[in-house]
Amino acid sequence: MFARSILRSAVFAAMVVWVALPVAAQGVGGSAVAASGGNRLQQIMASKKLRVCIWPDYYGISLRSPRTQQLAGVDADLALEFGKDLGVAVEFVDSSFARLVNDVTSDQCDVAMFAVGVTPQRAEKLMFARPTLASDIYAITTRSNRRIKGWDDIDKPGVVVAVMKGTLHEPVMRARLKAATLLVVDTPMAREQEVESGRADVFMTDFPYSRRMLETTDWARLVSPTSTYHMTEYAYAVAPGDLKWFNRVEQFVRDIKRDGRLLRAASRYRLESIVVPN
Repeated sequence: MFARSILRSAVFAAMVVWVALPVAAQGVGGSAVAASGGNRLQQIMASKKLRVCIWPDYYGISLRSPRTQQLAGVDADLALEFGKDLGVAVEFVDSSFARLVNDVTSDQCDVAMFAVGVTPQRAEKLMFARPTLASDIYAITTRSNRRIKGWDDIDKPGVVVAVMKGTLHEPVMRARLKAATLLVVDTPMAREQEVESGRADVFMTDFPYSRRMLETTDWARLVSPTSTYHMTEYAYAVAPGDLKWFNRVEQFVRDIKRDGRLLRAASRYRLESIVVPN
């Protein structure tokens, strides 16, 4: 039931984003997108290298093993597929949600592929392809926390809610919380430590990262919203101003949806329930 609900919401969200993209590409509504010039694709083909921004701590998406230093996850795998389609090598560039816009627009990478949430703030600075995944917001608390029994216990006086700086959860929770206290931290480890220590009651995250907490810790407990709270589409992002490159990224997304590579990659990491199929 959860999977069907996610897919229904995700498909609707994907339609909204896809309809809006041509408008953004014309520089309407605050977008910085320029005309259809640009030669990034030509540069990639000439250098035989595709630079892909990733967040190396994103479980199921682009997680770097501390032991092998190898990346694993839906978008890490699909970045390699994109390189194969282009006939070039892939160079992964470490980034984060806090540095995302600067890294993409300052030519640190050619494309960001780490389940980047499409938000109004980011859409003003970046161009997004059609979404590949979609997730609601979830909360992680401790098994021993007696204050948080369910979702409705979160936004209450005395409750401390942790979010990571630069993530979509920061502006969403800043706007949505009325009674609880918002705590903004710099790293995912910091928000986990705040909750595990009891200094915070919950931290907000998405479906992929919630799986990391449940599968790799013995103290975490998932708190799910009782209905859709804030569904967000995840998409690949590029710098504005080069529609030829944007269209090539779009073509890749269409291809992996049509030929099944997106669903197969998501299934490898048990994230098939959040795939946006069309």
